[in-house]
Amino acid sequence: MSAPPRSRAQRRDDTEHRLAHDIDVWVASACTEGAPYLVPLSFDRDGEALWVATPADSPTGRNLTATGTARLALGTSRDVTMIEGAVQTFEIDEPPSGQADRIAARTDFDPREQSAPYNWFRIVPHRIQVWRESNELRGRDLMRESVWLD
Repeated sequence: MSAPPRSRAQRRDDTEHRLAHDIDVWVASACTEGAPYLVPLSFDRDGEALWVATPADSPTGRNLTATGTARLALGTSRDVTMIEGAVQTFEIDEPPSGQADRIAARTDFDPREQSAPYNWFRIVPHRIQVWRESNELRGRDLMRESVWLD
């Protein structure tokens, strides 16, 4: 038997905890013709957005730059956080002061040290959905149009 559904406030607390403590996120993107691509990437959150890095010429790098959108997934299929967002692309030396160092320290990976040219991608959530079991499908939207719901 599944646990009773969590309140919206508890789901948001759980989501904030996951965003603060998880290191990796699944990043789904698609090319302009629609072919999907899915990869795990390390991430950091600046309070408003999630930052990831990947080679500029990888399928994910090209897709994120071309379409400016991504869908992210944290957790397991029985405790999932889905994030849809707008993507901003930054050259490897362009993030705000200290952001690249913070990401490298948190994820134990520094794309600035790689031989292939990497880009940073800042993903600003505009929709967040969270659910565990089917009894949490109702009310799974926690954010719409970049605004947390009460």
